[in-house]
Amino acid sequence: MSDVKKYAAPALEKGLDILEYLSSKTEPLSQADIAAGIGKSPNEIYRVLVGLEARRYIVRSEISGKYRLSLKLYSLAHTHSPVERLREAAALPLRELAEAVGQSCHLSLLYEGRLMVVSQMRSSEPVSLSITEGTLFPLLSTASGRVMLANMSKEMRQDIMQSDEVYSQTSLEQRELLEVQLQKILEDRFYMGVSEITVGVTDCAAFVGQVEGGLFAAVAVSGLTSSISTKRREVDITSAVRFAADSISTRMGL
Repeated sequence: MSDVKKYAAPALEKGLDILEYLSSKTEPLSQADIAAGIGKSPNEIYRVLVGLEARRYIVRSEISGKYRLSLKLYSLAHTHSPVERLREAAALPLRELAEAVGQSCHLSLLYEGRLMVVSQMRSSEPVSLSITEGTLFPLLSTASGRVMLANMSKEMRQDIMQSDEVYSQTSLEQRELLEVQLQKILEDRFYMGVSEITVGVTDCAAFVGQVEGGLFAAVAVSGLTSSISTKRREVDITSAVRFAADSISTRMGL
């Protein structure tokens, strides 16, 4: 008998099989799906799933009961946190974006179901907007939040929006219109609209990263509506924001 077989740990092997299988899938999976995928019965993997969830290696949807990988493995694999790596990758593109459009810009992440601003770059212009790093906003109230929602799977999006304070107050008709808007955002690869938080401000945002990899964000420009009201100006800002988003993704290796 080889040492490998002699000292085998079945529970550990099941845990690793589960993690590897989930990493190969883009959608959350049920206990039965995972069991079938690794050639085990649902009962065989139940305790392992509970353990992995307790240690935060996987996350279980409160609505569907399906599992997906958390960011814990990603965090363990890197000396610096994903947020710090993202901030470092975004520093130059954000600076170039602010200079190109003459407006302040910022980078935001999804944090506990809300949008969190993690980095901002002020414009060199005499008058510009400023958003404090660490500020939290409801996802649906921001351009950045909407582009992130648009790039999520429908199931993940529904899971997150169930706890969104703005979404909970919308009607069925408004929710149907939102789905149409999010599909358009996904196709256009950006969103531009009047701010729902600050009067006289227009936001333009684009998606950064990969939802499947668990590391994603949004880059946005927030400017006075009067200064970006012309169609030519809107096109210039849209192109610059999308270019900055692609640059950040590339610098992250995504």
